[in-house]
This record gives sequence, structure tokens and C-alpha cells, in this order.
Amino acid sequence: MDPGNKRAGNGDYPVPSGVIPNPVMNGAVVYHSNEPLPAFKDVPMSEKQNLFVKKVSLCCAVYDFVDPTKNLKEKEVKRQTLMELVDYVASANGKFSEVVMLEITKMVSINLFRSSSPTPRENKAIEGVDLEEDEPLMDPAWSHLQIVYEVFLRFVASQETDAKLAKRYIDHSFILRLLDLFDSEDPRERDYLKTILHRIYGKFMVHRPFIRKAINNIFYRFIFETEKHNGVAELLEILGSIINGFALPLKEEHKLFLVRALIPLHKPKCVSMYHQQLSYCITQFVEKDCKLADTVIRGLLKYWPVTNSSKEVMFLGELEEVLEATQLAEFQRCMVPLFRQISRSMNSFHFQVAERALFLWNNDHIETLIKQNYKVLLPIIYPALERNSRDHWNQAVRSLTLNVRKIFSDHDSTFFGECVQRFSDEELKQAESDSKRDAMWKRLEEMGASKPGGNHPLGAPNGKPSHAAG
Repeated sequence: MDPGNKRAGNGDYPVPSGVIPNPVMNGAVVYHSNEPLPAFKDVPMSEKQNLFVKKVSLCCAVYDFVDPTKNLKEKEVKRQTLMELVDYVASANGKFSEVVMLEITKMVSINLFRSSSPTPRENKAIEGVDLEEDEPLMDPAWSHLQIVYEVFLRFVASQETDAKLAKRYIDHSFILRLLDLFDSEDPRERDYLKTILHRIYGKFMVHRPFIRKAINNIFYRFIFETEKHNGVAELLEILGSIINGFALPLKEEHKLFLVRALIPLHKPKCVSMYHQQLSYCITQFVEKDCKLADTVIRGLLKYWPVTNSSKEVMFLGELEEVLEATQLAEFQRCMVPLFRQISRSMNSFHFQVAERALFLWNNDHIETLIKQNYKVLLPIIYPALERNSRDHWNQAVRSLTLNVRKIFSDHDSTFFGECVQRFSDEELKQAESDSKRDAMWKRLEEMGASKPGGNHPLGAPNGKPSHAAG
């Protein structure tokens, strides 16, 4: 057999020696071995690698865990054998041969890349229900799967694994199937996958662009098609570490990833499931290249929630982290639309939203940026400050509003007085305009009532046509 023609992940494997293939179960061939295998300590050093290959082949058996009473003896033999493989890989002191690499990736593929997993529940996050309140579905085969993951993790991390040889088996097909598993509902499995994929990214430099592109495609499908995926948080956690290692200046590819994938990830309703990891990735970009702050802030404003208060609180928290890394020049580019939104958030009837917006002044760096541009920003937010201090129902919000007013007043009392006067003038003009409009509607009502047979006016004070009119 030519190992180069039997790549891991293609599902086309030869039958291992001493093993009899049985009918398909869970999308993989079930193997049973009638050949008892000795322990590693009972064979000479020269035979250990051959014994290792046989034990790996034995672990290609896949059993039914839905019925816990089936194949109890075989399951325990396989579990013990997998534990031996973990110890062998961890203590290896010689380079793994190509045959070993083939057998390990084959065994991992047969065990992990199962096509029939428990039916996933409907993703209620799309309806605004937080899935964190539900118990995740646990794979009944985890007692074996966990050890398979552990074998593979130690194999990838081992210094005895030559990346140049192993890339023939841990290839693009294998990586794609590994990425498919990130949609697993079992958080234990996603945690292992996160660690393994991160190790593969670090070890196999040749695969790095492909991995980034494949993750991009998962995000695109999630954002624009399904809004259903269980592993977005774990994938973002990997990317946070990858972004942290980007060299400067940033490549155009990386900036496009920020604009086309990361920023639009704020759009799905279930953003709370992965917002912490997303916010970290976004902030990493701004810390790497401060010129991206304007792009990020305008992106946040584009997807700013209108009716979801808990989501708005998250956005304000992320905004503070981004502004913390923002320099004056970038701040000035986006400060007008930004503070129009902050002004609206300050007037929110949801006290946590209003409170979170006012907390921005507790950040020294943000307060400095605001003070350096107060002549532009104070006229934008003063009406919100005035309305809060007069009318907001929450005492804590009113108290924070008075603190912010005092910051501006102490900084430049003359200009603050001008803003107060300007607001009073605008209020007076608005009152006059309202009075004229009311008077006009009153005259129209009187005219309508005075027409022959017309006790019903043609219009109503709210500007809508009267349904009673004939």
C-alpha cells in the first residue's frame, strides 16, 4: 500500500491486519479483533512500534453507546488500549514513522468523524432564548471519544511528530472535517477541538492560510445564512490568539477579515453566546493598528441594537474597550455619529443602558478624549443630560448625569453656560412651533365642524384622516 495515496479524512482505508470489518455503524466501519495484544512493557524495544500500530488498529472499532449494555467487554478493552496509546505517545523518544502517522490519523478519523450524531435541538437562540440556561447534549460515547482526542492532541503536540511528514495525513480534507465537529453540542468536545486546532495552526505553518479561510467560511455561513452554530465562541478564542501573533504592518487579508467577518458577527441575535471572545478579537485589532479604530466604531454603530437592551449594554462595554485603545486622530473621525448614539443610549428608559453609557466618563482615557473635543461633543449630548436630570425615573441615572454635567461645567463654565442657553432657546422655539401647530389643527377642526352636515372633521389632530368621515 502506498501511504501517500491513503490520506486521512477521505474515508477510504484498508482493513488493518488481524481485524474483521463488520457492517457500517454511525457512518464508520466497525472492527472486531480476535487477536489478543500484549502490553508495551512485555515486548522488546524493537517491537514496540509494531505493537503500537496494532493497538491503534484495534481502536478503529466503533461501538454503540446508545445502548449501555452492548459489547461491555470490547468497550473496556478498547478504553484500556486507548489509555496505553496516550502513555506511549506522551513518552515517545523517537520520531514517529509515516506508518504510525497514517494509522493514528486513520483511527482518529474513524472515531471522531462520525456522520450520525445525536439530533441537535432547534437553536432557540435565534428566537432570543439564551441556550446557556439549557443543559447541553452530552455524547454518550464520550468515555472513548475523550481518550481518542487525548491521543491525537498528544500526537500533534509531540516533538517526535515531523510536521513535514504529518501534513500528508493532517491535510486540508482532514482539517475541514475537524472544523465540522465544532458544531458539536457537547462543550467538552468543543474544548478539545479548540486546543487541537490551535496546536495544528502552530505546528503546520503551511496550513495557516487555509485554516483562516475555512474559519472565515464558517462565519459567513453563520452570519448570512443560518445564525446557528455551537462553536463560534471556541473558534473566536483560537482567532484571538492568532490575531495577537499577527506581524505589523497588518496584511490586507487580515483587515478584510475584520471588516467582512468579525464586525458583522455583531449582527446575529445570539451574539451574547460569543460576545466576550468577539470583543477580545476586535480590541486586539485596534491595539495592533490604532488606525482601525474608526472602522471598528463605525461598524459597531452600523449593527447597534435598537430594541434589545441587554445587547446594547454589551455593545457599550465593547465600545469602552475599543475607545481605551483609540488615539485622538481616529476618535475625531467618528466622534460625531458616535456621540449621537451615546446620547440616545443615555436617555434610554432601561436604566442599565443609560447607566452604562454614563459610565464612559469614569474612564480616564475616554474622558480626556472627550475634553479635548468638548466644543463639538457637549452640544450633541447636552440635551440628553438635561432630559435625564429632569425626567429620568432612575435615581442612579440622574445622579450619574449630574456628575457628567459637573465635569463639563468645571472644564469650561462659559461654554457650558452657552450650551444651556442654546438648549433653552431651542426649547422655546419648539414650544412656539408646537403651539402654532395645535392652533392650526384647532382651526381646521372648527372649519370642518362648520361645513354643512359636517360634525365630523376631515382630519384629526394627530394628522390621520378620520375614519368617521363619509
